[in-house]
Formats: sequence, C-alpha cells, structure tokens
Amino acid sequence: QVHLVESGGGPVKSSGSLLLACESPEYTYRRHCMAWFRQAPGKEREGIAFIDREGELGYADSVKGRFTISQDNTKNTLFLQMNNLNSEDTAMYYCAAGSRRYSSGGRLYTTCNLPLDAEVFGSWGPGTQVTVSP
Repeated sequence: QVHLVESGGGPVKSSGSLLLACESPEYTYRRHCMAWFRQAPGKEREGIAFIDREGELGYADSVKGRFTISQDNTKNTLFLQMNNLNSEDTAMYYCAAGSRRYSSGGRLYTTCNLPLDAEVFGSWGPGTQVTVSP
C-alpha cells in the first residue's frame, strides 16, 4: 500500500480551471501505474486519466482535450490540470496507484490501460471534492 493525499479541489464556476495534486512520500511514480478517478453521487467510480512510469498517458473520452495528467518525480507529486470545467465534472476526485501489471484468469494485463479498472488499483487517497457551479 502506498500513502496518497490529494489536494486542490474546491468550488469553481463553469468554464473555470483547477489544478489537483496528489502527494506521496515514497518514490511511487517510478514503480506504479498512477491514475485519477472520480465519483459523482449515485454514479460508479470513473477512471479518467493515467500515466505510467515510461510517461505514457491515457484519458477517458469525457475529459480528453480538457484535462492533463502530469507528474513531478522530484517532488513525488502527481497533478491533474482541469480546464473548461462543467457541471458534469462535479465529483470526488481520487488519486490511485496500482502495480504495473496484474493477473486475471491466468493472464497478465497492463494496469495503465483504458478503460481504467478501479478494482486493480491497491492504493487510494481520501479524495478531494470538486464542485462546478453555473
């Protein structure tokens, strides 16, 4: 398990921007698949962006072109830059870390792959709330 803590959430007006951060005291990002998930009330947790240790990125269609995931290894921090926010982006946002590969049914799969599967991420932060108003 990896200790993760998100920050940067809060209220924002529609079309505005927020920068979320996820800190870990360990050198997490070089060994794990790192991802951002979000969960709105009454909805399932949605994986929205990932970055692997080679720097490969992936985005869900719902945020592609508006959100950018990045990391600063010197500061052990993962970021999510969110632009052009709308009411559908209102949710609790979570940072997650998972092993680069996982086994299922006798086969190995890559964790950093779309669609992201929350079940294979073993470490989670407590979340940070983002609320977008008209």
